[in-house]
Amino acid sequence: MTLNIEAVRQHFPALASGEIFLDNPGGTQIARESVDRMVEYLTHTNANHGGAFRTSVHSDALLDEAHSAVADFLNADPSEVIFGTNMTTLTFAISRTIGRILRPGDEILVTRLDHDANIAPWLALEEERKAKVRWIELNDEDLTLDLADAAAKLSPRTRVIACGYASNAVGTINDVRSLVAMAHSVGAWCFVDAVHFAPHGLIDVRALDCDFLVCSVYKFFGPHVGVLYGKKALLEDLPAYKVRPASNSSPGKFETGTLNHEGIAGTLGVTEYLEWLASCAISEKPRQSGGRRRDRIIAAMEAVREYETALQAALIEGLRAVPGLKVWGITDPRHFDWRVPTVAFTLEERHPREIAKRLAEKQIFTWDGNYYALAVMEHLGLQPKGGMLRVGPVHYNTMEEVNRLIEAVAEIADH
Repeated sequence: MTLNIEAVRQHFPALASGEIFLDNPGGTQIARESVDRMVEYLTHTNANHGGAFRTSVHSDALLDEAHSAVADFLNADPSEVIFGTNMTTLTFAISRTIGRILRPGDEILVTRLDHDANIAPWLALEEERKAKVRWIELNDEDLTLDLADAAAKLSPRTRVIACGYASNAVGTINDVRSLVAMAHSVGAWCFVDAVHFAPHGLIDVRALDCDFLVCSVYKFFGPHVGVLYGKKALLEDLPAYKVRPASNSSPGKFETGTLNHEGIAGTLGVTEYLEWLASCAISEKPRQSGGRRRDRIIAAMEAVREYETALQAALIEGLRAVPGLKVWGITDPRHFDWRVPTVAFTLEERHPREIAKRLAEKQIFTWDGNYYALAVMEHLGLQPKGGMLRVGPVHYNTMEEVNRLIEAVAEIADH
């Protein structure tokens, strides 16, 4: 399968600026379908929940459809999909809910590779509920999780394993299925941060068998909205912090207050873009991916993964050829199935902020610093040095843009 990249780029209005957006791990550009859905909602369907009048009835129907669309994106049930502000806020909320049933001495495993949004909420329970947080360490040579260390730290007191699907810092894809199996072997839950994996690969919560999974829509071509998946039985049993008239069933009991309705409408637009991608954006032999929305999402994400693999290989190969530059994480092409195309590097005698500014002068947008992956930066001793420079292509980026980035970095190194 080959993406028709010119057709793809026409669906992202921001790309017309001519700037090169490689800052995508901090938030992708938004698909036109998502923008159109938000404008349509605010123009014709803007209303609060539960009214007997036209706009409220239509608004509720659209929100129901968005729950179903995200359920198809995750391979879940609509009742297992909870919308919120963002992944961080949702994780703090559900961790507090889980904290209500923890006892002093219960243990939570977190990883050195995670975004702090999947670490800090659990550390808070160490203070508030006297739970004990234990750390899963890294294999330093390629910045993968040390699963032997995870197994060694598992105990009958383990209640939660909190892990990322993919590292937002260095791109490592974690062996989530093994971590889920470890958690379930001692009766614990596995909480997965899929924010960074979502734009790059297919998520299937049924296949993973994870208990909770979170992502943020603005990281995969939509507006600033967060999504939480939880197994239905768990969501029904867990106590919720809510107002008294709110529903006692999921998702209502966890979707507190009036939601960002226009953002949720925009989330529906994201899935519509992915459906277009499956049916129309594959050149040479257009693929008819079946009648189910889930089937079309599968086809779209397969095409994305295949296209991005080529970008990833060229990016890593080109950067590693720059004198004095170190790419962190997996660099062996034989193991590229275990990473996404997010690439972080350091350059001798160049502060990451300096590199980012020099690239911005060339209209190439990148991130520098720790990107809230504080634990891995501290582990590597890079936090006092300004962290790393992070480059994050997605499927609307081109090989030409990757090559321009490599040339610009080489020029910075040379000077």
